[in-house]
Amino acid sequence: MARTVALNRLSVAPQTRAQLDAAMARKGVPEEVRDGVLDRFTDVGLVDDAAYARAWVESRHAGRGLARRALGYELRKRGVEPAVADDAVETLDPEQEAATARALVAARLPSTRRLDPVARTRRLTGLLARKGYPPGLAFRVVREALESDGVDGVDLPDDFLAD
Repeated sequence: MARTVALNRLSVAPQTRAQLDAAMARKGVPEEVRDGVLDRFTDVGLVDDAAYARAWVESRHAGRGLARRALGYELRKRGVEPAVADDAVETLDPEQEAATARALVAARLPSTRRLDPVARTRRLTGLLARKGYPPGLAFRVVREALESDGVDGVDLPDDFLAD
């Protein structure tokens, strides 16, 4: 039964060891049986949390524009060991992360043109904050985007101009 539960879950989508363990526990599989099946699946490569984490980082960053902090949180929430999650998140290039932040802001920038500069700043930095971008990067990217959109630096909040 334990193998069937794990194989059924893996046939739908990749799973972490913790996700498979939880699924088998919900079906009433004893812990020692779960551990044996998971150890065997790990040995043959059906369960690989490190590969799962790397693929998750690549997919979620490209698809949803999530930053390192949000990606690490999602991986830990799925039961990936913190060290493995951190290693996967570190594969994300800081320049790639900044480029993704710029793309997110550029996509949203036109819809904020009717707002005053402070409100635009708040909306755009809030977007990046919800995606897990650090404040320094978020403010820098938003400032660059607003200045390229013709907003004069004197129209921006004082704390926004500091780096």
